Amino acid sequence: MKRFIIAAAIGVVMAGAAMAEPVLGTWKTQVDDGAYAYVEFTPCGASLCATIAKTFNDTGEYKSPNLGKKLVWDMKADGGGNYSGGTIWQPSTGKEYRSKMVLSGNTLKVSGCVGPFCKKQTWSRVK
Repeated sequence: MKRFIIAAAIGVVMAGAAMAEPVLGTWKTQVDDGAYAYVEFTPCGASLCATIAKTFNDTGEYKSPNLGKKLVWDMKADGGGNYSGGTIWQPSTGKEYRSKMVLSGNTLKVSGCVGPFCKKQTWSRVK
């Protein structure tokens, strides 16, 4: 009986780890208007959000006024590495776009769309 309880407890812990959201963590964006950022994906309610954690330009890390601002919000996991229903903010223009993402290993393809037209970036996992 004791072995059964231990085995069940291990199974619950392993299932919880397997259910962890794979997109969570820090991602490096592509350069946009001469700068790029490290963004941190975290849960926010039933969705996922990404906040600007660090900013960089051609001289290295700098203190952008955008630090701490949300870059992505309301993103929902659809399964199979696909995410949709979110909104993304482009700091260089101040505009917001409908967004979707596709995760493949340490690569995250991010799209911001207006109607049928989408701008795409490929982000890479930092940690």
